[in-house]
Amino acid sequence: MRQELLSLPKGLAEEVSKNLVMVARLIDDEPEQAYAYSRIALRLASRVAAVREAAGFAAYATQKYSEALAEFRAAKRMTGSVDLWPVMADCERGLGRPERALAMAGEPEVQKLDKAGQVEMRLVAAGARRDQGQLEAAIVTLQSPELASSSVQPWTARLRYAYADALLAAGREDEAREWFGKTLEADKDGATDASDRLAELDGVEFVDASIDLSDLAEDRDRDEDEDEDDDEGEDAAEIAAAERASDVAEYYDEDDEEYEPLEQSEADADVEGDKA
Repeated sequence: MRQELLSLPKGLAEEVSKNLVMVARLIDDEPEQAYAYSRIALRLASRVAAVREAAGFAAYATQKYSEALAEFRAAKRMTGSVDLWPVMADCERGLGRPERALAMAGEPEVQKLDKAGQVEMRLVAAGARRDQGQLEAAIVTLQSPELASSSVQPWTARLRYAYADALLAAGREDEAREWFGKTLEADKDGATDASDRLAELDGVEFVDASIDLSDLAEDRDRDEDEDEDDDEGEDAAEIAAAERASDVAEYYDEDDEEYEPLEQSEADADVEGDKA
């Protein structure tokens, strides 16, 4: 890519490079924004193969398969490379043309792919078989030396996962469980959800234990209001008892032989009991 950009004037090359960097940063998490940056780069340097390829992947990530396929074809014409052949075939699947994807899987270009590219092409072909409802054919397509190998390569987890998923779709649950387990062994980066699929097969249900903080706040406020009401009730009872005691002191003299204290009310008894 750097060599291709050197063919542009310095200022233009820097601007295109900035947009391509943003495409790479955003394509996984924010594909729409990545696509927007790719369109800017495309307007600035449409004759650079790396720009066409980046624009193709950005369109592919946003499921604009027709546009992606056009960009990939342009990049292939410019470079003569067949590296994009599998993703071009997958675009045909995205456009609802699995038969074309299968036709591409039988073209001479596949033999020119490296091992990773051939595995990718196998995955696309198996997906096309499933698109046509040919589950057993999809399973057979994935059966290969790469699948049987015990060595772990960058594509191993995806290949095993696709095989396990096809087995499960065909109703071969025990075999599917075995291969989801093998996928998990190879998937050190967590690129697949093999662990979740295994849990589902074993009947494990995940409960959402997240707590709504707004509900907690409402409960706390309600408890505080109730505590305040209790305190206010106690204060009112104490005030009433004090007032009654004041009345007794004002109208009765304890030195008077005829003095008889007023009967203690239940509220006063409660207050005194609390104080004790």
